[in-house]
Amino acid sequence: MKNIHIEGIQGMGKSTLQQSILARLPKLHVCREGDYSPIELAWCTWMTQKEYQAILEKYHALRREIVENTVQEGEHYIVSYTRIITDVPGFHKELEQFEIYNGRKTLHELEEIVLSRYRNFSGTGYLFECAFMQNIVEDLILFHQLEDDEIIAFYRRLYDTVQKENFLLLYLYSDKIEENIRTIQKERSDNQGNEIWFHLMMAYLTNSPYGQQHGYKSFDDMITHFRHRQQLELRIIQEIVQERAIILPAKQWSIDEIIEQLQ
Repeated sequence: MKNIHIEGIQGMGKSTLQQSILARLPKLHVCREGDYSPIELAWCTWMTQKEYQAILEKYHALRREIVENTVQEGEHYIVSYTRIITDVPGFHKELEQFEIYNGRKTLHELEEIVLSRYRNFSGTGYLFECAFMQNIVEDLILFHQLEDDEIIAFYRRLYDTVQKENFLLLYLYSDKIEENIRTIQKERSDNQGNEIWFHLMMAYLTNSPYGQQHGYKSFDDMITHFRHRQQLELRIIQEIVQERAIILPAKQWSIDEIIEQLQ
């Protein structure tokens, strides 16, 4: 079985598609955002042994939970820290600082980490969400402020490391981005109707170097960003991934047709 990558901008229904595929193909090894993944590090740490030991000592009351959610790769320790449910003050905020995204690594460091993990990955039968595009593309645009051609060049280098015979990308596309974002703006609210996701996403955009340079501050600015990202990701597919990608109409796909193409 191939390694299936599900991508698309926010609001396209990636998690729904992942769950639908898993229901039909339960033997797939699923990797959701925040899970340990052999290729993706979103919502996970990338720590040296010294940094890891310091965290174990500082949060000794959570030592068992930290160890249970840790995978060692060579000299680095990956902690799926968002999987640890705790009200210990400052724990999640401190471990967040050991992520590789949001400009926490230089461009060279980021590329070395991403490419080396893809290069070392030889598994099959995985079902990934947001492991190939979303987090990487967001970081390259918003924090490293690369031009589109520079991001395309990055992806040529990344795709060179991929075991292509086992690679399949399912990309959810829509020309109704504003409508889809309005929907998740309401759906991802708390019990009091507070739009949690929207305010977090807006803060993420406006506080990024790219957002500050371009004066991002409104819903329309968010839509502008997502339109740009979708256009860029489609270009990556057209110029690099090509026949190993299937573009699907967001929220209008047929699971039977998808499963047939996966066999």
